[in-house]
Amino acid sequence: MSKLELTWVGKDKQINPEPRILIKKEDLCYGQKGTGNILIHGDNLLALKSLEQDFAGKIKCIYIDPPFNTGSAQNIHYDDNLEHSIWLNLMKPRLEILRNLLSNDGSIYVHIDNAEQAYLKVLMDEIFMRRNFVQMISIKRASPAGFKVVNPGPLTVTDYILLYAKNKEHLFYNPQRIPVAYDSNYDSYISNFSESPENWKIAKLVDLIYKEWGVSNWTEAKKKFGDSWKALRDCALAEKAIEMRECVVSVRDPHKPSELIRKTMQQSKIDREKVFLIKRAEREPIYIFNGGSLSFYKNKLREIDGTLTPTELLTDFWSDMNFAGIANEGAVQFKNSKKPEMLVRRIIELASNPGDIVLDSFLGSGTTAAVAHKMGRRWIGIELGEHAYTHCKVRLDKVIDGEQGGISKSIGWQGGGGYEFYELAPSLINVDKIGMPIISKEYNAEMLAVAMAKHENYSYCPDENISWKQGYIGESKDTAKNFIFTTTGTITAEYLDGISIELGEDEFLLICASCFTPNCKNRHKNITLQKIPQILLGRCEYGKTDYNLNVAEQITDFDDEGEYK
Repeated sequence: MSKLELTWVGKDKQINPEPRILIKKEDLCYGQKGTGNILIHGDNLLALKSLEQDFAGKIKCIYIDPPFNTGSAQNIHYDDNLEHSIWLNLMKPRLEILRNLLSNDGSIYVHIDNAEQAYLKVLMDEIFMRRNFVQMISIKRASPAGFKVVNPGPLTVTDYILLYAKNKEHLFYNPQRIPVAYDSNYDSYISNFSESPENWKIAKLVDLIYKEWGVSNWTEAKKKFGDSWKALRDCALAEKAIEMRECVVSVRDPHKPSELIRKTMQQSKIDREKVFLIKRAEREPIYIFNGGSLSFYKNKLREIDGTLTPTELLTDFWSDMNFAGIANEGAVQFKNSKKPEMLVRRIIELASNPGDIVLDSFLGSGTTAAVAHKMGRRWIGIELGEHAYTHCKVRLDKVIDGEQGGISKSIGWQGGGGYEFYELAPSLINVDKIGMPIISKEYNAEMLAVAMAKHENYSYCPDENISWKQGYIGESKDTAKNFIFTTTGTITAEYLDGISIELGEDEFLLICASCFTPNCKNRHKNITLQKIPQILLGRCEYGKTDYNLNVAEQITDFDDEGEYK
């Protein structure tokens, strides 16, 4: 059976991003230290590759809002006018690393519109595997009243979120309930609720309202209150239903009733005024009345943001997201690209617990990081453009200072916490005047050691007492048997002999240096020598490729006008 997959120009061209190091900018860090929150300025593909070694399998929730490829030139921050193949080539390597970063019970939410949604779905089926597809969520983001020009076909007011699990069998998903209006099916109440259920009397809630108003029926209510009587009545019913929630009921058809329930329902159709009680071990009893079961209004109510309100379980259609009026959330402008804090809050609540790590590699104006911060999650945000400074940092600093926009008031946010700011390092390898590869001048000895450890998949953790133990492979430094040492100096045979004395028989050392004396080769069986920059050839881009959003020249052929051939 042939494989079902999406193909496009450039798909088979393998992109192996250089695992660059991250440079901490102490003057740009803000607030409390040691929180684990990270803001990275740099290309997200390279930054994700840099995070892979330390964070693979540790990210609980990923939300990304990549460029929609709509052909719009209005957004000055992103090139959103990429040809389909280029857009898919942009997304594929990033999604592959994002999947690797997810924890086994983690999930990814990808926000997209109808321009690329179908293509993205098939691509994610390949990367995450179709069996791990959870849901496609539809979000109503606009009202038809706001459209001035009518295009052929129905108006587009919907965005989509593709939800995938790392492993659907282990997916963490915290079901949510959302506020809804009063359900008029709950139109009755038990007038003698304190008595035994067999003696309960069911009355109409509206009659109680009329009694309190001093009228007998709707005709008298209309005479008393005029044309607004119905709106006043419905409002009173909604308030009264919450007030009397313990005894307000609706008669419903039970889901998959047992034989006992069906027989009792038939009996209740004969004795219509009697409530029949069916007791169940370790479960709530069932009350049968007038051919159905009694459903209590209290079970629909939840306290949301401090208010008791009727709710229903969240579905795959979100029509309660208000995209209007969010321009000033976070005190930063981000035309046509900002998403409501309320939307990101919902996703984070669905997919994580406090203390879990939330990641957004298309951070934009910083919404995901801001909301995750307020909700007590750790977060990692990556942004390529200058708005990492002008938008993300500005916004997150205000969050730490206690800003009261977005979801702040509803969750009681008062400020606090902090984050560390990192710049993505330049390529480790550059070229000299005659085109020969050399170590980039921006790298000092320590940066080089950190970079080589990352390239060779070692954890960089210099030993305080043994200079050549700069990094290790293993669960911990104390139990590790494999070490790495990088130096800009010349390695001699005598130096190797000195290390060999300290190196245990069951320990192994990789030495990376730019120069070795001739008699060093194969001198000790548990010491491997690698010459730099030669071992890095093919791994680094020599400063030629930035892997940014404008990836056209890297993955396809273009003519002199910049058009795809």
